[in-house]
This record gives sequence, structure tokens and C-alpha cells, in this order.
Amino acid sequence: MNARITVTSHNTPDNVMTNVDLEKLVDTSDEWIQSRTGIVQRHIVSDDEASSDISTRIAKSLIKKRGISPDQLDLIIVGTVTPDHFTPSTAALVQKNIGASNAWGFDLSAACSGFIYGLETGANFISSGKYNKVMVIGVDTMTSILDYQDRDTCVIFGDGGGGVILEPSNKKSGIVDSILRMDGSGGEYLIVPGGGSRIPSTEASVNSRQHYIKQDGKTVFKYAVKGMAEVSKKLLDRNNLSGDDIALFIPHQANKRIIDASAERCGISPDKVLINIDRYGNTTAGTIPIALNEAVSENQINDGDYVLLAAFGAGFTWGSMLIKWDSKWVK
Repeated sequence: MNARITVTSHNTPDNVMTNVDLEKLVDTSDEWIQSRTGIVQRHIVSDDEASSDISTRIAKSLIKKRGISPDQLDLIIVGTVTPDHFTPSTAALVQKNIGASNAWGFDLSAACSGFIYGLETGANFISSGKYNKVMVIGVDTMTSILDYQDRDTCVIFGDGGGGVILEPSNKKSGIVDSILRMDGSGGEYLIVPGGGSRIPSTEASVNSRQHYIKQDGKTVFKYAVKGMAEVSKKLLDRNNLSGDDIALFIPHQANKRIIDASAERCGISPDKVLINIDRYGNTTAGTIPIALNEAVSENQINDGDYVLLAAFGAGFTWGSMLIKWDSKWVK
């Protein structure tokens, strides 16, 4: 029994920060940002918004679109590295906010690969035969861990997320195959050092700016291109497919150069690659579900189409997923 996506949704904060706005905060320029990342603007939360607020709006939209009641949900998985709190989980907050009285759930930490990891996890719960409706959300409020004195990171990220509901399919459709990877030796190159048990929160850790995300951009770029391309190509090969068979490639929106290089190595033509990084920046676990919902809303995916997802994130974590689209319930 496969798991298939029956409904999609996404949400981003109302506030928009452009590259010109960033020029007032840090030594950078619109031209510098666009030429290196492809980003023009990003959405940022207001002072009273957090990841659970974005997730709750996504969850309510999914339930409404699907035409079900919250108590029909069995499980809620939230992929995020910016939860509201260490505990309780963001999934628990969403469960309370939407009144999903019969659902249990948890947060999943895989950074930019969080949504694909969540889909894989949810799909296996569906395949067990014990669960019928699993909600998977990918969300991050990256501005909560950005250092606006570090131009190499603060220009990249934005806030937002998206989600899906997974349900069983007896047909040869839905999530067909996936490859997920992790290499902890790359952890030092993309990390938030402070706040955990290794470097607990203290006045010294705050003053030394240990609670902000740190990135070795060149190293991450090299590994991201190699990792995303390799698993995506391997996934196509073992399913006897080529880039020509893919109707839409939805890669993690970290950097347009990474996206272009990954698509080229898989033989996927540019017109089949969804790119929205210019409008949202890198929303970490939110990039793929945001893009997926935009594709569904704009009728870019038809029944029987093969859709390829790919992501790379801190950990290092990465992976690729192949979906054969079935839109019976997708809206």
C-alpha cells in the first residue's frame, strides 16, 4: 500500500523584507544577493508570530480543503529546526490549536531535508495499515536564529512553511520511491552552536552570538550539489526513468546555482524545474511544501505525472523522493 498526497497548502507571514531593506541592516546590496543566490525578497514573521502559528494556519487550511474534521487525523509530523520551544513540540501545539483530539505526533529535526524526511516517515506509517490520515508539515521561522551582523547568512533565509495530508492508495501511485542520506561529519559546516546541552544558554553564550546559525557557504554548496544530484539520479535510474520522464522537479530552494546544477546533472530541462527562491528565500523545511502547493494551485501537475523532490540540509542530511501524481482528492 502506497501513501499518496491528497491535499496541499502553504502559509507565509505577511511581512516582506526585500534586498533593499537588507541593505539598511548589513553591508550588502541587491545586486550582490541576486547574483549569488537568486533571492529578491523573503517573508518574515511579526513579533508575535512563531512556527506553531504558521503551522496552525497550514493545518487548518489542509483540513478545510480536504473537507474533514480535525478528529479524523491520526498523526501530525512537523519538520522544523525552529520550534516554538524545546518542549512541548510544535506538533503538540498544532494538535491543540486545531482540536485534533485523536492525533498524536512529534517534531522531526532534519533542517532543510525536514519535509522529505517527514514524508518518508508519514508514508511508512500509512503503509503499516494502522494509519489513514497523516499530516506532514515543513516549517521554519529562520529569522529567530539569524544574525543580522553576518551577511553571509542573514540574506539567505526567510520564514514560512507548507504541508500535506497523506492517505492510503491501492494503486501504483503516490510516493513511489525515495533515497534518504545523512553524514554527521558535515555538521560543523552548518550549525547553531548554542542552546542545547553542549553549549547551554548562558550570558556568555548569548554575548558570543552562539545562538545564531553559522555556515561555511562554499563547503555546503559543494556538498549540496553533489548530494542532491547523486541521490536524484540514482532514484531515476533504479526506477528506469530519465530526466525526460519527470514532469516537475521541485528542489530545495537554497540557492539558484545549486538548483540549476542539480537539474543539469539529472538531465532535467529548466522548464521542468520549479524555482520560487526569488520570492521566499530559503525557508529551510518549508521550501519544498511551499513550492509543491504553488505547483498544485497553478495546475502544473497532472494525473500520472512523475514529480521529483530533492533536498539538502544541515546534518548533513539530504534525499530525493519520486511521486507518481494522483489528484483524485488533491485541491
